[in-house]
Amino acid sequence: MLNLNSTIDLNFKQFFRWWKRELAFLVPEKIKALVNDQQGFIIIHSEGSQLVLSYMHNGQSETLEIPESAAREFTFQRLCEKDERLAKAKIILRLTRHDGIQKELGLPAAAKENLDQVVAYELDRYTPFKAEQVYFAVKPLDVVNEPGQIRVMLILTPRELLDGLYDDIKALGLSLEFVDYEGSPNNLDDLDYSYNLLPEKLRQKTAKLPGLMHWGLITLTGLLLMAVIVMPVVLEYQTVSVLQIKADALEKDAKKVKTLQKEIDAVIDETRQLLKEKSATPEVIVMLNTLSALIKDDTWLSYAQYSDGHLQIQGESPAASTLIAVLEASELFENARFASPVTQDSISKFERFQITVDVANAGDAASE
Repeated sequence: MLNLNSTIDLNFKQFFRWWKRELAFLVPEKIKALVNDQQGFIIIHSEGSQLVLSYMHNGQSETLEIPESAAREFTFQRLCEKDERLAKAKIILRLTRHDGIQKELGLPAAAKENLDQVVAYELDRYTPFKAEQVYFAVKPLDVVNEPGQIRVMLILTPRELLDGLYDDIKALGLSLEFVDYEGSPNNLDDLDYSYNLLPEKLRQKTAKLPGLMHWGLITLTGLLLMAVIVMPVVLEYQTVSVLQIKADALEKDAKKVKTLQKEIDAVIDETRQLLKEKSATPEVIVMLNTLSALIKDDTWLSYAQYSDGHLQIQGESPAASTLIAVLEASELFENARFASPVTQDSISKFERFQITVDVANAGDAASE
């Protein structure tokens, strides 16, 4: 069952080590070789009074043979003359089970920050030795710990034994990188989590420049990787911003065009309405010309009025009844009728008439 009350251990050092390995994976091998010319490891272990050397590189191991006749005069430089790879290898002393011991311990979680001091203070309780008699290292174990507890591996070797081995190795012209134990060997592919039984006073001083260059390249690679990830986003954001500005400008222009289009449509509708009204109302000159063409010279008009599609005329004619047929024969006029009874003028003897006629096809008549 999931324990929600457990404390989350945020190991930032472990995270940055992992991050460094991931970045180092991206660095080309040629560039790595410029700042780190190390090639493989020379692992030394003792067999009785003899030192046995083996070379390990890319998971492959081979024993380095030393002629017995040259054993007393053997130096590492002579061995490197025969094999140039060895000059760039790291030197490791791996203690056998006869040279050291290991013991798993359970400690309070509070001791995690200063394991060496806690173990040194109670070393005589965990082992038959005192702290000044041995060299030791404490390695945290990658296991599930009980609440409030941590499991560690204690590795130790007598000082007298390691000092003697160190002097023998030094006499061969070798400089040790670190010392570990074959029961808990270090992972040579990931030395960030390695332990070292070699005391600080006997460790070789490493040059700072390659390390600084190494970290500088890792940092540069990280920055470049971040740039590769971030720059497309930044450029995309800038492109979107530019497009947004253009879109806003186009939207304003579109609104102006839309407003103008509405005004134009309104003017067109108004013009159509006016043309419709104009087409529905014939021109007076057309009606008068048509009347002049239809009515004979012996008939004259005294009154004419047009309203709501109806034309009313008054006048005198020798034969007013014939005017109805004459008007209806025109394409402009239809439904001609007398609006009042026909009367006769006592003096001129002409018939007085008042005729109402509907006006049709006014548009066609105007176009003619």
